Parts: sequence; structure tokens; C-alpha cells
Amino acid sequence: MTTTVHDYYQAGWRESIHPCPACEWKGDSRQMEMELHDEQTEYSCPQCEFPLLVVQHPTLEQVKAAADAGNEEAQQQLAILAMAPRG
Repeated sequence: MTTTVHDYYQAGWRESIHPCPACEWKGDSRQMEMELHDEQTEYSCPQCEFPLLVVQHPTLEQVKAAADAGNEEAQQQLAILAMAPRG
């Protein structure tokens, strides 16, 4: 079963253990194969490539809200965006 994370700043999604229903492998997102897309990142089983996790990328509004709520990662992301040249 594929799990979808709609709130990028939801605590624990990186560390959660996901069992693969296809080959019985178990592990967290850091052990999975990662495929980056414009609006989401997909994580799959490193043994059989079964899709296990889909993480929706946050919108700018979600990043700002998380930063305002004290999320350190979101604050760092806003600082990076602030340094980017504007065209």
C-alpha cells in the first residue's frame, strides 16, 4: 500500500517504517529509492521498486505557515528562498 503525505511538515514521516507488500522489505524513506517530481517526491522499495510513499511538496503558503509556527526546516527554506535572485 502506498502512503501519501499531504503535509510535508508532518512530524515523523521520514522515520516511519514502511513494509513493502510486494517483497516484504521494510525500511524508512532514507533507505528507499527517491524520484523527484515538480509537485511531489515518490519513494519506492529499493528491492522491487514498489511505490511505498508519496510526499506532496509544500506550497509557499505552507512553508510560511510552518515557519511562523516555529518549524526550523521551513525557516531554513524561507531563508534560502530569500537569497535567491529575483528575475
